[in-house]
Amino acid sequence: MSRATNTPSRVLPEVSVSDDGRVRHLHLGTPWIQGSMRIDEPFALELEYVQRMMAWLLFAEPARVAKGHAMQLGLGAGAITRFCHRQLRTRTTAIELNPQVLLVCRQWFKLPPDGPRLQVVLADAAQEIRRPLWQGSVDALAVDLYDHEAAAPVLDSAEFYADCRALLTDTGCMTVNLFGRSMQFERSLQSIADAFGDRALWAFTPTREGNTVVLAQRTATRPRRAELLLRAAVIEARWGLPGVKWLRSLKPVVA
Repeated sequence: MSRATNTPSRVLPEVSVSDDGRVRHLHLGTPWIQGSMRIDEPFALELEYVQRMMAWLLFAEPARVAKGHAMQLGLGAGAITRFCHRQLRTRTTAIELNPQVLLVCRQWFKLPPDGPRLQVVLADAAQEIRRPLWQGSVDALAVDLYDHEAAAPVLDSAEFYADCRALLTDTGCMTVNLFGRSMQFERSLQSIADAFGDRALWAFTPTREGNTVVLAQRTATRPRRAELLLRAAVIEARWGLPGVKWLRSLKPVVA
């Protein structure tokens, strides 16, 4: 059963669903798409930026992925949680504020029930991640926290990112969905750098929609390109993600 903690008393947006017969979308009270699922392939990753949120695999030992722990802040349509649980077969935790989002994900987006390897926590992520239970336990942290207006991340301070860093194992990575063409982007990047350090950051070029995924390592490394290419080939063969293509647009952030 999903665990609920004390969540703040606030008005949460209504959750709705649309589809075109091929792809199903989740909305939070506006036409903005907050998540998507391919109807005939519910455990694939439909959106390009969501695929890029999995780029932490480039820095992980493939043989150890299934033994790790993935956490998602902001469930959305559950794409990352479904993929980590079903495709990577890793222990997976999602933290979501809105109970309606969880209900819709279970009814319309093929989110499996909680079990030994899957847990959804209904809570405010800013508070939940400070619990000692989670400290140093997460190998892959996906942060995708937007409200119904989808204008800027709702949690985006250096203090928040420091709390995220504290979740990670020594070899763990965080990926964050940002809007690379907005004025907020540089401030967000600086907040992440303040928490993780300049040498720990990598960033993709923006997608056509403007999403820029930033990756931050708990322990900064600069793997050789040959090593990254080998990992990318494994990622493509084992999990069907465009690992080699990632390397053409994922670069270290220069301070």
